[in-house]
Amino acid sequence: MKRMFCLLLTLVIASSLFAGCKKDDTVTLNIYNWGDYIDEDVLNTFTEETGIKINYDKFDSNEIMYAKLKSGAQNYDVLFPSDYMIEKLIKEDMLLKIDFNNVPNYRYIEDNFKDLAYDPNNEYSIPYMWGTLGILYNKDFVKEPVDSWDILFDEKYAKNIVMQDSVRDTFAVALKKLKYSLNCIEENKLEEAKQLLINQKPLVSGYVNDQVKDKMVGNEAYLAVVYSGDAIFTKDLNSSLEYVVPKEGSNLWFDGVCIPNTSKHKKEAEMFINFLNRTDIALANVNFIGFSTPHTGVKEQLPNEVINDKAAYPLDEILERCEVFIDLGPEMTKIYNNKWTEIKSE
Repeated sequence: MKRMFCLLLTLVIASSLFAGCKKDDTVTLNIYNWGDYIDEDVLNTFTEETGIKINYDKFDSNEIMYAKLKSGAQNYDVLFPSDYMIEKLIKEDMLLKIDFNNVPNYRYIEDNFKDLAYDPNNEYSIPYMWGTLGILYNKDFVKEPVDSWDILFDEKYAKNIVMQDSVRDTFAVALKKLKYSLNCIEENKLEEAKQLLINQKPLVSGYVNDQVKDKMVGNEAYLAVVYSGDAIFTKDLNSSLEYVVPKEGSNLWFDGVCIPNTSKHKKEAEMFINFLNRTDIALANVNFIGFSTPHTGVKEQLPNEVINDKAAYPLDEILERCEVFIDLGPEMTKIYNNKWTEIKSE
């Protein structure tokens, strides 16, 4: 009897030890997104529904995202890059092809947002949000018509102008003011744009990213370069704000959802992307961040005042004077970055 008791005791202890060493099979997705670019409640909903945990990280610009991804500092599973950065990541074999059988909610994406130049065969990305780059201004302080990039170089608004802390966006302002393409690859024109931005610098109160919203809502500046979604968000909080796409033209941008080749959980990443494109989840994100959606199911549920807001859904005549950024290749990217550094260090 004593031997039997000892045997049972040994089995119980062994079972406890094995239970203690049991492998944790819980999957954690590492997601890297722009700041203020998702309703974070939907991340909790995803975990509650699937058991998959989320490790959520944020970036301020495509260039910062690219540098961190390239460094291998983190094995991300899902990214939210913009058009030209998606093109660059595809060229450098840094994205995985998406298995669209695992993303049936892709059917909600409008045809207008498929076959775009940065991902012509719709293999690596799914459109998330889109919009324009323009000028947000405060009607209480800027009484004259605002229809040109020129106003950002007017000395009477010195220290009340906010620019984007982004090489491509800020060069786009100068290049379009000079009536050049925002995908310019001619060094003499880039040098001209650089000098224009250096001359403008004493008028600028700051080069910022997400902080621009607080500055404009709080009347800390009169004029700012913003993405259309941020304009819609801030206009809701300050009725004196108005947004315009300048007559010289601007940037038409698209942000997509992608799976980098660092992903250890591709199937779960595709589950997350499909979840993002479920109509109720896509609607929650659009309502939270205020950007324009390529999702047909969401557009059907948006109120008329949003659909008819030209900042959110501009007329064709406005879009026709806009350009989409393209990847300029490593050599030209280096030239842009060097000139941007010269501007910032002046």
